[in-house]
Amino acid sequence: MASRTPVLRYLSGLDYPAEKDAVVRQAERLGAPPEVLQALRALPPVDYADDAQVARSAAVEAAPEISTARRTRPAETRHPRRLAQHLRSI
Repeated sequence: MASRTPVLRYLSGLDYPAEKDAVVRQAERLGAPPEVLQALRALPPVDYADDAQVARSAAVEAAPEISTARRTRPAETRHPRRLAQHLRSI
């Protein structure tokens, strides 16, 4: 699976709004690797307003440096609950 940064790197210089075929052609023109091209070819056939919309629609990994376990851990365990000062004496 491609990550967000390489996908965006191969979309530089593309004029938006752009359709799927233009996005794929731009990546091919800039020599994108197979995993990036695969993610872009899997895009829905719509017009894209900007590169962020392309990245959201493409099958890309948002933050590959964060482990899967950390990404799937519930928010409560990442951030302990805090009580407001006025509730602490209750």
